[in-house]
Amino acid sequence: MSELASPAAFADGEDYAATAPLPQRLLNIVLFVTVLLSSIAFIEPSPHDGLMIVLLAACVAARIPFDRKVIPLMLLLIVWLIGGFFSVIQVLDQKQTVQYIATSAYLVLAPIMFACLFCDGNLVRLLILRRAYIIAALIATIAGYVGFFHLLPGSDIFLANDRVSATFKDPNVYGPFLIFPLLLLLIGLMTRGTRLSSLAIITFLFGGLLLSFSRGAWAHFAVSAAVAVMLLFAAAPEPRMRRRILLFSIAALLAMMLLVIALMLIPSVHDLFLERAKVIQPYDVGPGGRFWEQKLALSVILDHPNGVGPFEFFRVYGTQQHDVYMQGFLVYGWLGGVAYLTLVMVTLAIGLRAALIAAPWQIYLIAAYAAFVGEAFEGFIVDTDHWRHFFLLLGLVWGLTAASINLRRSELQEAHQDVASGDADAMILA
Repeated sequence: MSELASPAAFADGEDYAATAPLPQRLLNIVLFVTVLLSSIAFIEPSPHDGLMIVLLAACVAARIPFDRKVIPLMLLLIVWLIGGFFSVIQVLDQKQTVQYIATSAYLVLAPIMFACLFCDGNLVRLLILRRAYIIAALIATIAGYVGFFHLLPGSDIFLANDRVSATFKDPNVYGPFLIFPLLLLLIGLMTRGTRLSSLAIITFLFGGLLLSFSRGAWAHFAVSAAVAVMLLFAAAPEPRMRRRILLFSIAALLAMMLLVIALMLIPSVHDLFLERAKVIQPYDVGPGGRFWEQKLALSVILDHPNGVGPFEFFRVYGTQQHDVYMQGFLVYGWLGGVAYLTLVMVTLAIGLRAALIAAPWQIYLIAAYAAFVGEAFEGFIVDTDHWRHFFLLLGLVWGLTAASINLRRSELQEAHQDVASGDADAMILA
């Protein structure tokens, strides 16, 4: 694991980026800008949405290959989308519903494209992605601090019900957006050594995550961080690295607890934090509560194999189910719901195995997989089917899994050839 995080690998990647063919360099620039603007999500369509089309054109121009291992991802997404098309037929008179399924169609392209971009484990593009995402997270978090502490006139646009939404429409989307870069930075400290700049950025982003006051995002981070540490520990090549990971994890946990205590000293943070930290909120229980809504949604799902279409559950019952898996069946029918569940489960299975394969990009796969696990967990309490960063993580896991499988096969083939060559030499000598 120490090799895959070595500074030399990053330096070599930067040298290659400067001398790559023009289409590759243009692709790298478009990738950087696209990811950089992914945090600007309070308008529809967002700049990120438009740039995804440009990124697709750049991929075609740079002749990015399609790995056959991505086919299951593509098929499951297509089946999910077909289910949505069948469901939306019932409500074609609703303009909003047609726009919803059109967004789903656009989002289907994103994970396939990202998977193809990273199925060769290209360290240059991974480094570009890392830097752009961290800067995007910093931009959003700065906006969040400005809004929460009212540092500029009109800064309330970065708030939603006193909670930080930053450059997003919803605090429940802003908070999870920060988790992937946090994991990248934390894993970097564990594997590459302590850097003051990384520590400062982690502290800044973690504070932004807390100020989202999103219980789902907090739980998401806890689950993802735990998964990342366990995977790093299991993949560590030597006891010394395992001790380092364990000690750093304990130190990071204590530091984050101290940061929470420090923020709690601010009266505006203290009151809202205590309110949001309750596991069960008043709107979770009783008639009209979250659990009641989900029980109602289950009965609707059983009665409508073809789904009811986007927004129809809310229109009819005046409430939302707040569960992406139920959303899959309500909006995309049984066909789409089963496809979505299968997609998540298959991604969790293949990513786990691939994350333990030693490779130069292993830390990126561990970070992406751990963030995806947390996002899959959060899906039980939030609708995540249109989160842009969910599809980025999905594509990363599939792409880097394909890269790891290709690497393992290549190593086994080389080992087999070496054995065969040795046997031939022995026969000649005999």
